[in-house]
Amino acid sequence: MEYVLRPAIVFGGALVVAWIIAWAVDRALIRVDRRHPETPMWGLLRGIRVPLQAVLFVALVRVFFDSTELVRDDRESAQLWLAVIMIGASAWLAMRVLGAVVETVSGRYAGVANDAARARRVRTQLTLVQRLLTAVVWVIAGAAMLLQFDAMKTFGTSMLASAGVLGIVAGIAAQSTLGNLFAGLSIAFGDMVRIGDTVVVDGEYGTVDEITVSYLVVLTWDERRITMPVSYFTSKPFENWSRGASQLTGTVYLQLDHTAPIADLRAKTEEFVRSSDYWDGRRWSLMVTDSTPTTIEVRAAMTARTPDDVWMLRCELREALLGWLQEKHPSALPKIRTAAEPALPQPEFKSL
Repeated sequence: MEYVLRPAIVFGGALVVAWIIAWAVDRALIRVDRRHPETPMWGLLRGIRVPLQAVLFVALVRVFFDSTELVRDDRESAQLWLAVIMIGASAWLAMRVLGAVVETVSGRYAGVANDAARARRVRTQLTLVQRLLTAVVWVIAGAAMLLQFDAMKTFGTSMLASAGVLGIVAGIAAQSTLGNLFAGLSIAFGDMVRIGDTVVVDGEYGTVDEITVSYLVVLTWDERRITMPVSYFTSKPFENWSRGASQLTGTVYLQLDHTAPIADLRAKTEEFVRSSDYWDGRRWSLMVTDSTPTTIEVRAAMTARTPDDVWMLRCELREALLGWLQEKHPSALPKIRTAAEPALPQPEFKSL
């Protein structure tokens, strides 16, 4: 009976004590969060309650484990698995704390930064650093778990003996992975593309939705998600419409007949652009940029605050000008001439 009762008391007592301590920490975080609402970290740290309970439980069990009546083989096996669980719970707890810190720093910087581009850059850097640290922590935790087993210790010793050869082989095999890893770090700290940037990649227009250490996700205007390796952005050209200032100049091209009233069209363009909420008030223009034997090319240019605004302004102006031409000057729209022009009267020459 004692063989069962003592372990039950140890495990049950450790579970209760761990729950009480974690509950007290959670209550303390709630009070601090209410006193300091400007710092969201205290509220985010409430997510550590479950992994904290696990760490405390395993730590208390390991401390009082010697008092249990277990045979030597059972005790060694239990200690082994307690160590493995302790490593995993500690890594889990570290990841929750890291996530709370990253979210706090990112949110605080975004709230005080006047430059949206800098806020996106900091967010991108913090996200990549968090993902990299997460991978490192879990790799270390996994290695520490495996090294708790005697068979893996022997395997690790033999691996270290041939580390030079294995390093060369691994470097060749993981060349693409390592290339993406360094490309991700280059993107994060080189400021070439950030989360939230508007980009054009391979003719696809979209917004950078996610950046990891190995791939990048572009959310297109029609809600498709294109996943690309980050090494693409360090090796091939792409358009970043959000780099620097977000202001852009949009253009609308119209193919019209030679008889189009350019002066009236310019006045109508000014009237519409100035009344649009998407125009940022900087500049606009309308010019004839080309002509062919059958048509002329008219280009309207106008500025907007963001890529989305310039897109909407272009679409609305194009619709407005075409509607106005159809209603007021239908003859100005391009047409295919099927009848010959009447011949002009030829001048008569009198003989001297």
